[in-house]
Amino acid sequence: MQTDTQFTSAAMKRTSDWIRSQEFPSDITIQVGESSFNLHKLPLASKCGYIRKLVSGANGSRVTHLEIAGMPGDAKAFDLVIKFCYGVNFEITADNVAMLRCAAEHLEMTEECKPGNLVGRTEAYLEEVALASLEGAVTALRRAEELLPASDKVQLIGRCIDAIATMTCGDGGHEGLDDVDAPPKPVDDWWADELTALRIDTFQRVMIAMKARGFKGIAMGTMIMLYAQKSLRRLDMNGRERKKMEPRQEHEKRVVLETIVSLLPREKNTMSVSFLSMLLRAAIYLDTSLACRLDLETRMAAQLGQAVLDDLLIPSSSPEGTGTAYDVDAVQRILAGYLENEGEATRLDYNTDDDFASAASPPNDVGPVGKLMESYLAEISSDVNLPVDKFTGLAELIPERARFNEDGMYRAIDIYLKAHPSLGEGERKKVCGVMDCQKLSREACAHAAQNDRLPVQTVVQVLYHEQRRLRVPPPSQAPSYAGGESPALSYRPTPSFNGRDRSAPSSEVSRLQRENDELRMELMQMKMRLRDPSVAAPAPAPTLAAGGTRSFPSSGKPPLPKKQGGSGGGGGGGFMKKLGRLNPFVRDPLAGGKVRTKPPKDRRHSIS
Repeated sequence: MQTDTQFTSAAMKRTSDWIRSQEFPSDITIQVGESSFNLHKLPLASKCGYIRKLVSGANGSRVTHLEIAGMPGDAKAFDLVIKFCYGVNFEITADNVAMLRCAAEHLEMTEECKPGNLVGRTEAYLEEVALASLEGAVTALRRAEELLPASDKVQLIGRCIDAIATMTCGDGGHEGLDDVDAPPKPVDDWWADELTALRIDTFQRVMIAMKARGFKGIAMGTMIMLYAQKSLRRLDMNGRERKKMEPRQEHEKRVVLETIVSLLPREKNTMSVSFLSMLLRAAIYLDTSLACRLDLETRMAAQLGQAVLDDLLIPSSSPEGTGTAYDVDAVQRILAGYLENEGEATRLDYNTDDDFASAASPPNDVGPVGKLMESYLAEISSDVNLPVDKFTGLAELIPERARFNEDGMYRAIDIYLKAHPSLGEGERKKVCGVMDCQKLSREACAHAAQNDRLPVQTVVQVLYHEQRRLRVPPPSQAPSYAGGESPALSYRPTPSFNGRDRSAPSSEVSRLQRENDELRMELMQMKMRLRDPSVAAPAPAPTLAAGGTRSFPSSGKPPLPKKQGGSGGGGGGGFMKKLGRLNPFVRDPLAGGKVRTKPPKDRRHSIS
């Protein structure tokens, strides 16, 4: 018997050899894909309704060649069908049952054609073996998705998904949906690895079915995170130069990412901020829909208190040289969302009949968020493409209650002014306007007083508030923070003594501290005079000599007494004159808190 059969496997070759060994020659050639089989009509027509229709009738004897198109499983599946038709024993397994079930449906191998046919045999194996265990159901599902749409036609994928969801989440219906305190179900490494290898549409159906049976929270978030890491691991989102990707591959990645975002659990703290940041970077890189990116930003805003600086350094999608290196607008929307959530939580906590805060009040993390945003500002300040409006817009969005002192803001401003030396006086004033000089520490004030990049008006404000803070009674007499300094900086521990009278050592420490501050203030004023010669030189102040007495200049004579309208401090007259020229509405702390207007002509030579 001559044949032109092309064999695709050793099993198919053995099947063809067995057919050649029969006494009757083959009377039909069947083409499946690129493989052809020389077979007999009778055993095939007895079990395959599809082939029976083609070879029966008046012209059936003349049919010697058939081509079966759209065969699920191609030649590999048809080889097993031939063995079944010829009565050759073979084993049905979880690995081939999906292929056999779809092939039997395609060839109409039903019970009506012959009892005990292949459809009934594969259905029995699915119900009793494959779908009765988690391993069998996962394996059958993996093979069934390769046979789409034929596997959906026989509802094989849906049955596999239902079996997996039932066995992983239990058969308790919806009892676990409202049990908030129930511990999350563990995720097994084996079946998690198998499920994360599914196609995105199949994985989505599995997650929806599992969620309907109580699988949610951290466990579901872990599954989604594993799937995202596998499907998006080849994306290079760190470089500014976007690597070229085939349009088809880019579209597939975009669909995967948008589907993953739609599956994220709604419960808070089920996904880490770092993972959400990674998804947002991928969304910007792949140019996903606006709704997808806003959803990720909203989720990050809800957990901003857990973020670190690297989570906010999201590369911008603009080409290199045409925009900022990082997406500042996205971070600004995230911060705005956080503040909105915090305000809503505050209203819910305190809007009760008894005016008491509820026990479910969220932790107060506005302080760490303020420090985080100041660190972010300092990081992006060195970008030469960062405009003034974006810098000030983000800085002004940080609430006052999150800024215990202004040292972090001053650091960001200093870096920004250093990276943008061509800014005009008005722009530098606008940048410095986001800083509250009253909240600067003493170290920051000392640095600002000799910072040539700051506008003169800002330096004068720093010196004014520093002098005003020195006039406030020390903490031992009046523990007030009205001077604008943070409690951590204003507090100075007083040494403990065992004697009865502790006021003397305490007052001595306070006196030395005041004299030290006065000397530091005089030093800053001298530096100010070196920078601006227009400031009048003050009369030399007496210094503290040994034994607690004051020594005078080399002339041996004390300085002339100042007028009654003088400022009173050594070197303070020149400072107050400059301050009066810059701002005629300054508030003098020694004048009873009244706002001073423009003085009359006969007294313009002094500042009271």
